Amino acid sequence: MTDLLATIVSGTRRIVEVRQTEEPLAALAERAAAVPSRRGRFGAALSRADRVNIVAECKRRSPSRGILRADYDPAAIAAAYAEAGAAAISVLTEPTFFDGSLEHLSAVRAVVDIPILRKDFIVSEYQLLEAKAAGADAVLRIVSALRPVELKVLHDHAGRMGLDVLVEVHDATELAIALDAGARIVGVNNRSLKTLVVDVHASDELIAKVPDEVVAVSESGLQTAEDLSRLQALGYRAFLIGERLMMAAEPGLALKGLLEGCITTKDAKVKT
Repeated sequence: MTDLLATIVSGTRRIVEVRQTEEPLAALAERAAAVPSRRGRFGAALSRADRVNIVAECKRRSPSRGILRADYDPAAIAAAYAEAGAAAISVLTEPTFFDGSLEHLSAVRAVVDIPILRKDFIVSEYQLLEAKAAGADAVLRIVSALRPVELKVLHDHAGRMGLDVLVEVHDATELAIALDAGARIVGVNNRSLKTLVVDVHASDELIAKVPDEVVAVSESGLQTAEDLSRLQALGYRAFLIGERLMMAAEPGLALKGLLEGCITTKDAKVKT
């Protein structure tokens, strides 16, 4: 597993090369430019103080768990998430390890109006244009998958295209790189991309180093309303949750129950 991230990134670069032969960058750029910009909507949705902000994820498979959902219908799942109160939706588009596709993102965009994150291993401007053309409001950028100069260049490109960026980090060194690149939304991933081990308390160590003006998002391994309430009290403004919802019989109902649990937990603390 130590080379998993490198393997995925290498495969992604090859896939992008193939796609670019099928649709040249200039043609893709023209398609992307025709899609109205919704810049800032993703960040604003994750910053609201009147609710628990959950980015609910649509993904069929993961390297750590295998197939999460055989009957995978991302549009139906996303619609249920939106109805349940999701702040935004994350759609996996990586094909080899997550069984994702850009068509899944387009299908989700067709049925929901809340912000959508393209979750993939973004390594090129071409993928940013794909995200914009498919209707994404934001893209994921993983610090450990890029050199700092690449991170900065792609971050700037995304901004010019009208895309918000969720920059994912795992430790203080990566956080510093993300902030230097101009990150305004930072995701602290509790799952190591080298070992796939999850430690929810990994988020505890970095929050003090995240500037107040930066939106902090805790990712991976979050299971209960108590997890979210504890991290919210530390300063996290949003939470990205995938497997916990995707493995439920009804992902939308699972999200609704989790959000209701957060309200109950909050009320219990007030009474105490």
